[in-house]
Amino acid sequence: MKKYLPIGIFAALLVCACATNPITGKQNLNFVSNSELFPTSFQQYNAFIKENKVITGTADAKRVDLVGSKIKAAAEKYLAYLGQTQYLKDYRWEYKLVDNKEVNAWCLPGGKIVVYSGILPVTQNESGLATVMGHEVSHALANHGAQRMSAAQLQQIGGVALDAATSNKSESTRSIFSQAYGIGSEVGVMLPFSRSNESEADKIGLTLMAIAGYNPDDAIAFWSRMSASSGGGGTPEFMSTHPSDATRIANLKSLIPQAKEMALKVGTVR
Repeated sequence: MKKYLPIGIFAALLVCACATNPITGKQNLNFVSNSELFPTSFQQYNAFIKENKVITGTADAKRVDLVGSKIKAAAEKYLAYLGQTQYLKDYRWEYKLVDNKEVNAWCLPGGKIVVYSGILPVTQNESGLATVMGHEVSHALANHGAQRMSAAQLQQIGGVALDAATSNKSESTRSIFSQAYGIGSEVGVMLPFSRSNESEADKIGLTLMAIAGYNPDDAIAFWSRMSASSGGGGTPEFMSTHPSDATRIANLKSLIPQAKEMALKVGTVR
Protein backbone atom coordinates (compact mmCIF):
# COMPACT_ATOMS: atom_id res chain seq x y z
CA MET A 1 0.00 0.00 0.00
CA LYS A 2 2.71 2.47 0.91
CA LYS A 3 4.32 2.69 -2.48
CA TYR A 4 1.01 3.86 -3.99
CA LEU A 5 0.52 6.66 -1.45
CA PRO A 6 2.57 9.25 -3.37
CA ILE A 7 0.34 8.71 -6.43
CA GLY A 8 -2.75 9.54 -4.37
CA ILE A 9 -1.10 12.65 -2.98
CA PHE A 10 0.06 13.58 -6.49
CA ALA A 11 -3.50 13.31 -7.87
CA ALA A 12 -4.95 15.29 -4.97
CA LEU A 13 -2.44 18.08 -5.55
CA LEU A 14 -3.38 18.23 -9.23
CA VAL A 15 -7.08 18.57 -8.43
CA CYS A 16 -6.60 21.18 -5.71
CA ALA A 17 -4.13 23.26 -7.71
CA CYS A 18 -6.28 23.84 -10.81
CA ALA A 19 -7.54 27.40 -11.31
CA THR A 20 -9.32 29.03 -14.24
CA ASN A 21 -7.46 31.92 -15.85
CA PRO A 22 -9.93 34.63 -16.98
CA ILE A 23 -7.96 35.72 -20.03
CA THR A 24 -7.49 32.20 -21.45
CA GLY A 25 -10.59 30.55 -20.01
CA LYS A 26 -8.49 27.49 -19.26
CA GLN A 27 -7.98 25.57 -16.05
CA ASN A 28 -4.29 25.75 -15.24
CA LEU A 29 -1.99 24.24 -12.66
CA ASN A 30 -1.29 26.90 -10.04
CA PHE A 31 -0.01 26.41 -6.50
CA VAL A 32 0.89 30.11 -6.13
CA SER A 33 -1.60 32.98 -5.79
CA ASN A 34 -0.89 36.50 -7.08
CA SER A 35 -0.95 37.77 -3.48
CA GLU A 36 2.01 35.47 -2.78
CA LEU A 37 3.79 35.92 -6.09
CA PHE A 38 3.54 39.66 -6.76
CA PRO A 39 5.45 40.96 -3.67
CA THR A 40 8.40 38.70 -4.51
CA SER A 41 8.20 39.71 -8.16
CA PHE A 42 8.23 43.42 -7.28
CA GLN A 43 11.24 42.94 -4.98
CA GLN A 44 13.16 41.14 -7.73
CA TYR A 45 12.26 43.87 -10.20
CA ASN A 46 13.35 46.68 -7.87
CA ALA A 47 16.65 44.91 -7.20
CA PHE A 48 17.24 44.48 -10.94
CA ILE A 49 16.50 48.14 -11.67
CA LYS A 50 18.95 49.26 -8.97
CA GLU A 51 21.70 47.03 -10.34
CA ASN A 52 21.29 47.92 -14.01
CA LYS A 53 21.45 51.08 -16.12
CA VAL A 54 17.97 52.34 -16.99
CA ILE A 55 17.82 54.55 -20.07
CA THR A 56 15.58 57.59 -19.66
CA GLY A 57 14.71 60.68 -21.68
CA THR A 58 15.75 59.31 -25.08
CA ALA A 59 13.46 58.74 -28.06
CA ASP A 60 13.79 54.99 -27.53
CA ALA A 61 12.92 55.23 -23.84
CA LYS A 62 9.88 57.37 -24.64
CA ARG A 63 8.81 54.83 -27.27
CA VAL A 64 9.02 51.99 -24.74
CA ASP A 65 6.88 54.01 -22.33
CA LEU A 66 4.35 54.89 -25.04
CA VAL A 67 3.97 51.33 -26.30
CA GLY A 68 3.86 50.00 -22.74
CA SER A 69 1.04 52.40 -21.89
CA LYS A 70 -0.91 51.32 -24.97
CA ILE A 71 -0.46 47.61 -24.19
CA LYS A 72 -1.54 48.23 -20.58
CA ALA A 73 -4.65 50.07 -21.80
CA ALA A 74 -5.34 47.23 -24.25
CA ALA A 75 -5.09 44.66 -21.44
CA GLU A 76 -7.49 46.67 -19.31
CA LYS A 77 -9.94 47.03 -22.19
CA TYR A 78 -9.73 43.33 -23.05
CA LEU A 79 -10.31 42.24 -19.42
CA ALA A 80 -13.25 44.65 -19.17
CA TYR A 81 -14.73 43.09 -22.31
CA LEU A 82 -14.33 39.66 -20.68
CA GLY A 83 -16.09 40.93 -17.54
CA GLN A 84 -12.92 40.64 -15.46
CA THR A 85 -12.25 44.25 -14.44
CA GLN A 86 -10.92 43.22 -11.01
CA TYR A 87 -8.27 40.89 -12.41
CA LEU A 88 -5.69 43.65 -12.83
CA LYS A 89 -6.31 45.45 -9.52
CA ASP A 90 -3.02 44.28 -7.97
CA TYR A 91 -0.89 44.91 -11.07
CA ARG A 92 1.68 47.69 -10.73
CA TRP A 93 2.63 48.56 -14.29
CA GLU A 94 6.09 49.87 -15.19
CA TYR A 95 7.99 49.89 -18.46
CA LYS A 96 11.77 50.37 -18.47
CA LEU A 97 14.42 50.42 -21.19
CA VAL A 98 17.67 48.95 -19.87
CA ASP A 99 21.13 49.32 -21.39
CA ASN A 100 21.98 45.72 -22.32
CA LYS A 101 23.21 44.30 -25.65
CA GLU A 102 21.22 41.09 -25.20
CA VAL A 103 18.32 40.68 -27.65
CA ASN A 104 15.68 40.24 -24.98
CA ALA A 105 12.71 41.62 -23.06
CA TRP A 106 10.65 40.29 -20.17
CA CYS A 107 7.66 40.99 -17.96
CA LEU A 108 7.57 39.84 -14.36
CA PRO A 109 4.29 38.81 -12.70
CA GLY A 110 2.36 41.94 -11.78
CA GLY A 111 3.21 44.04 -14.85
CA LYS A 112 6.90 44.96 -14.51
CA ILE A 113 8.21 45.16 -18.08
CA VAL A 114 11.90 45.46 -19.06
CA VAL A 115 13.10 45.92 -22.63
CA TYR A 116 16.82 45.51 -23.37
CA SER A 117 18.35 48.04 -25.75
CA GLY A 118 19.83 45.14 -27.72
CA ILE A 119 16.42 44.17 -29.10
CA LEU A 120 15.61 47.61 -30.53
CA PRO A 121 17.50 47.07 -33.83
CA VAL A 122 15.22 44.06 -34.36
CA THR A 123 11.96 45.70 -33.29
CA GLN A 124 12.81 48.71 -35.50
CA ASN A 125 9.48 50.50 -34.95
CA GLU A 126 6.44 50.81 -32.68
CA SER A 127 4.71 47.76 -34.14
CA GLY A 128 7.78 45.61 -33.60
CA LEU A 129 8.04 46.84 -30.03
CA ALA A 130 4.31 46.22 -29.51
CA THR A 131 4.81 42.63 -30.69
CA VAL A 132 7.48 42.10 -28.05
CA MET A 133 5.77 43.90 -25.19
CA GLY A 134 2.38 42.39 -25.99
CA HIS A 135 3.93 38.93 -25.89
CA GLU A 136 5.72 39.56 -22.59
CA VAL A 137 2.68 41.10 -20.91
CA SER A 138 0.66 38.08 -22.04
CA HIS A 139 2.95 35.79 -20.03
CA ALA A 140 2.03 37.81 -16.93
CA LEU A 141 -1.70 37.93 -17.72
CA ALA A 142 -1.84 34.17 -18.31
CA ASN A 143 0.05 33.50 -15.04
CA HIS A 144 2.75 31.55 -16.84
CA GLY A 145 5.30 32.31 -14.14
CA ALA A 146 3.15 30.73 -11.45
CA GLN A 147 2.36 27.79 -13.74
CA ARG A 148 6.04 27.08 -14.38
CA MET A 149 6.79 27.26 -10.65
CA SER A 150 3.92 24.85 -9.96
CA ALA A 151 5.03 22.46 -12.71
CA ALA A 152 8.58 22.45 -11.32
CA GLN A 153 7.22 21.62 -7.87
CA LEU A 154 5.24 18.70 -9.32
CA GLN A 155 8.33 17.51 -11.17
CA GLN A 156 10.21 17.45 -7.85
CA ILE A 157 7.32 15.64 -6.12
CA GLY A 158 7.32 13.05 -8.90
CA GLY A 159 11.03 12.50 -8.37
CA VAL A 160 10.50 11.96 -4.64
CA ALA A 161 7.65 9.52 -5.36
CA LEU A 162 9.83 7.58 -7.80
CA ASP A 163 12.65 7.45 -5.26
CA ALA A 164 10.26 6.03 -2.65
CA ALA A 165 8.78 3.50 -5.09
CA THR A 166 12.24 2.17 -6.04
CA SER A 167 13.71 2.19 -2.53
CA ASN A 168 13.99 -1.62 -2.54
CA LYS A 169 15.96 -1.67 -5.83
CA SER A 170 19.74 -1.67 -6.25
CA GLU A 171 21.57 1.64 -6.39
CA SER A 172 22.40 1.20 -10.08
CA THR A 173 18.75 0.43 -10.93
CA ARG A 174 17.54 3.45 -8.95
CA SER A 175 20.06 5.63 -10.78
CA ILE A 176 18.76 4.41 -14.17
CA PHE A 177 15.15 5.10 -13.14
CA SER A 178 16.11 8.54 -11.83
CA GLN A 179 17.96 9.53 -15.02
CA ALA A 180 15.12 8.25 -17.19
CA TYR A 181 12.58 10.21 -15.14
CA GLY A 182 14.68 13.38 -15.31
CA ILE A 183 15.09 13.23 -19.08
CA GLY A 184 11.55 12.02 -19.73
CA SER A 185 9.86 14.62 -17.54
CA GLU A 186 11.98 17.41 -19.04
CA VAL A 187 11.66 16.51 -22.73
CA GLY A 188 8.19 14.98 -22.53
CA VAL A 189 6.51 17.38 -20.08
CA MET A 190 8.41 20.50 -19.00
CA LEU A 191 9.71 21.61 -22.41
CA PRO A 192 6.39 21.04 -24.25
CA PHE A 193 4.68 22.87 -21.36
CA SER A 194 7.04 25.83 -21.81
CA ARG A 195 6.50 25.85 -25.59
CA SER A 196 2.73 25.84 -25.08
CA ASN A 197 3.13 28.87 -22.78
CA GLU A 198 5.07 30.66 -25.53
CA SER A 199 2.42 29.89 -28.13
CA GLU A 200 -0.32 31.05 -25.77
CA ALA A 201 1.55 34.31 -25.13
CA ASP A 202 1.90 34.78 -28.91
CA LYS A 203 -1.86 34.39 -29.32
CA ILE A 204 -2.81 36.79 -26.51
CA GLY A 205 -0.05 39.19 -27.54
CA LEU A 206 -1.45 39.47 -31.06
CA THR A 207 -4.85 40.35 -29.61
CA LEU A 208 -3.36 42.96 -27.26
CA MET A 209 -1.35 44.66 -30.00
CA ALA A 210 -4.45 44.74 -32.23
CA ILE A 211 -6.56 46.28 -29.46
CA ALA A 212 -3.70 48.73 -28.81
CA GLY A 213 -4.13 49.94 -32.40
CA TYR A 214 -1.20 48.13 -34.05
CA ASN A 215 -1.44 45.90 -37.10
CA PRO A 216 -0.91 42.26 -35.99
CA ASP A 217 0.43 41.48 -39.49
CA ASP A 218 3.55 43.37 -38.39
CA ALA A 219 4.27 40.58 -35.88
CA ILE A 220 5.27 38.34 -38.79
CA ALA A 221 7.83 40.88 -39.96
CA PHE A 222 9.27 41.15 -36.45
CA TRP A 223 9.61 37.39 -35.90
CA SER A 224 11.13 37.02 -39.36
CA ARG A 225 13.76 39.59 -38.38
CA MET A 226 14.31 37.72 -35.10
CA SER A 227 14.86 34.51 -37.03
CA ALA A 228 17.33 36.22 -39.35
CA SER A 229 19.20 37.78 -36.42
CA SER A 230 19.75 34.35 -34.87
CA GLY A 231 20.84 32.81 -38.15
CA GLY A 232 17.78 30.55 -38.31
CA GLY A 233 19.58 27.80 -36.40
CA GLY A 234 19.60 26.95 -32.72
CA THR A 235 18.33 24.12 -30.55
CA PRO A 236 15.96 21.56 -32.11
CA GLU A 237 12.36 22.40 -31.19
CA PHE A 238 11.73 19.27 -29.09
CA MET A 239 14.71 20.21 -26.89
CA SER A 240 13.80 23.89 -26.65
CA THR A 241 11.66 26.01 -24.33
CA HIS A 242 10.40 27.94 -27.37
CA PRO A 243 8.73 26.90 -30.64
CA SER A 244 10.98 26.95 -33.70
CA ASP A 245 10.91 30.15 -35.74
CA ALA A 246 9.04 28.40 -38.57
CA THR A 247 6.44 26.96 -36.18
CA ARG A 248 5.95 30.29 -34.45
CA ILE A 249 5.51 32.26 -37.67
CA ALA A 250 3.08 29.67 -39.09
CA ASN A 251 1.02 29.77 -35.88
CA LEU A 252 0.97 33.56 -35.86
CA LYS A 253 -0.26 33.72 -39.46
CA SER A 254 -3.17 31.44 -38.56
CA LEU A 255 -4.03 33.53 -35.47
CA ILE A 256 -3.96 37.00 -37.04
CA PRO A 257 -7.60 36.90 -38.28
CA GLN A 258 -8.79 36.03 -34.74
CA ALA A 259 -6.79 38.91 -33.27
CA LYS A 260 -8.27 41.38 -35.75
CA GLU A 261 -11.78 40.07 -35.12
CA MET A 262 -11.38 40.42 -31.36
CA ALA A 263 -10.06 43.98 -31.74
CA LEU A 264 -13.20 44.85 -33.71
CA LYS A 265 -15.38 43.43 -30.92
CA VAL A 266 -13.46 45.08 -28.08
CA GLY A 267 -12.53 48.31 -29.86
CA THR A 268 -9.07 49.78 -30.17
CA VAL A 269 -7.31 52.00 -27.66
CA ARG A 270 -7.78 55.71 -28.37
